[in-house]
Amino acid sequence: MTRSSAPHPSPRRRASLEVLRAEAADERSVLVEERLRAGEDPWVFMSELPSVDELVVLLLRSERILPPGAVRPDHDVSDHVLRRIVDDYPPLATTVWSMLSVAEPERAWSPRVRRAS
Repeated sequence: MTRSSAPHPSPRRRASLEVLRAEAADERSVLVEERLRAGEDPWVFMSELPSVDELVVLLLRSERILPPGAVRPDHDVSDHVLRRIVDDYPPLATTVWSMLSVAEPERAWSPRVRRAS
């Protein structure tokens, strides 16, 4: 990262978890519709899409992780931010802990995706 390697402090909560989940559900439905219109088989792509709670966590993470002008954070910074999300939104704990687990090569949106060397 640039001069400041620490992630942003927790921002004010911009919305309740219910509102964040509703926004994420809308976004997920758009992703599904785009892929259906492209002729993709839902039996194939549905397991690749993030869940509603995963989208919420990714949204919250993106709001907190990159100060203006910063470069992509490393896994330690990302993990720290994800743990702080659990502090602010305890119902997301199970989702966050699953996102902190071992990297999954097939879910490219995951904060812990393994990258080909």
